[in-house]
Amino acid sequence: QVQVAESGGGLVPPGGSLTLSCATRGIKFRYYNMAWYRQTPGKERELVARIDVNDIISYSDSVKGRFTLTRDSAKIAVYLEMNNLKPEDSAIYYCNADNEYVRDANYWGQGTQVTVSS
Repeated sequence: QVQVAESGGGLVPPGGSLTLSCATRGIKFRYYNMAWYRQTPGKERELVARIDVNDIISYSDSVKGRFTLTRDSAKIAVYLEMNNLKPEDSAIYYCNADNEYVRDANYWGQGTQVTVSS
């Protein structure tokens, strides 16, 4: 059974930092693209950062230079280090595991809330 679970969200002031964790279970890591998304009410879920099966990492323009995605293959986990947070970064952050080769093998966590406010 595949499980994806985020943790690490919370309330931080503008300019602060948080690191989110995404623990996975039951996937062959080398077959999965791993990504962080975020979503606010009334908005479509937004891709924040992604690492593909070739270990290529990409970021949305809004977070580039502030966020860093890392992957630990031994722990089958990914992380999102968020620095210099802005109020517009406030959202529910979701971890996604998407199999590069199998269409229906796509899994989401429940999300973790990040609120950036003074």
